[in-house]
Amino acid sequence: MRNLVVIFGVCANGAWAEVPRVSVDIAPVHSIVAAVMGELGQPDLIVPPGASPHGYSMRPSEARALDQADLVFWMGSGLSPWLEGSIESLAGDATALDLLARPETQVLEVRDGATFEADDHDHGHGGDDHDDHDDHGDDHDDHDDHGDDHDDHDDHGDDHDDHDDHGDDHDDHDDHGDDHDDHDDHGDDHDDLDDHGDDHDDHDDHGDDHDDHDDHGDDHDDHDDHAEVVDPHAWLDPENARAWAAVIADELSVMDPDNAAEYARNAAAFSNSINELTDEVEAIVGPIRGRPFVVFHDAYHYFEHRFDVEAVGAISATDAAAPSAARVSELRDKVASLGAVCALTEPQFNPAILDALGEVKLGEVDPLGATLEVGPDLYGQLLTNMAASISNCLK
Repeated sequence: MRNLVVIFGVCANGAWAEVPRVSVDIAPVHSIVAAVMGELGQPDLIVPPGASPHGYSMRPSEARALDQADLVFWMGSGLSPWLEGSIESLAGDATALDLLARPETQVLEVRDGATFEADDHDHGHGGDDHDDHDDHGDDHDDHDDHGDDHDDHDDHGDDHDDHDDHGDDHDDHDDHGDDHDDHDDHGDDHDDLDDHGDDHDDHDDHGDDHDDHDDHGDDHDDHDDHAEVVDPHAWLDPENARAWAAVIADELSVMDPDNAAEYARNAAAFSNSINELTDEVEAIVGPIRGRPFVVFHDAYHYFEHRFDVEAVGAISATDAAAPSAARVSELRDKVASLGAVCALTEPQFNPAILDALGEVKLGEVDPLGATLEVGPDLYGQLLTNMAASISNCLK
């Protein structure tokens, strides 16, 4: 049946006459894709809200949708290592974009240890710094010209595979010690993340061009001790969502040029909504900015960094295991010295472990939208809910 769709869906000039079939890994990214597609089509969601993106067994309907996909948008194997093999086996003919590896994406490194200070890491893969959190107001207009200005993205022809060279993959992130297991934040099925021991080659596609190390054969591991470990939760920075909307519109337009103008208009409208969303979140977190808090584990760095509400430490290196006594002791001292009164947790975590920190107030956050309705409105609701949870915890 799929072959018939392809046969009748292609015009004489090779352009798609039908809206592409799209699969997306997690609900926040699905929301962005749904906003760009608008009334033209509905993307399929691979990992349902509430399930862990780190380890998930697809239902037959989800596997079938992936098999029928023309486009796949996902956060890469740093978030969902199991999905890489499924994309290769089920959607081998589709264009798969690892959004975390895109040059437009502003990335942050994973923070080390039980306690950490506000970081001044550069965002992005060599791009401009976006550390000025308060410049959202008048500078949003520059982002709103998505309509006709995507020509620089349109070199997609046979080069889609290049997008995926960055994502083979972020599996190596788990090799840098117990404190980097922060990727495992949303569920319990994380054992499969730990099987990527010594496979460090993939870091060379992201960092400061480690090509000069590639001639050293087995000595490669010595160089990778200093490689960047990228935090995969990049959707929590709304500027990344804005950039991805433009990328998504461009990719859809390549396959469906007849609707390119509609995709561009929808991406521009999404960009305008990000302006409003950013202002709304700023208004919520502004009054509590500077008040110290801790997180169960380091899953919200992109949100914290964008809105200048940085946590002072993480209780656990991973949600898959209890923190060590030494780690709890270090963080308890930090909480006491700073007078932190708030700890952020998620629904699946046992809050009893927080008793060791002393008198702290709990705030529950949901970085994946587990309780929200899937669709174009989810992304904005996700960020405003996070802002409200942090604000209420720190008041």
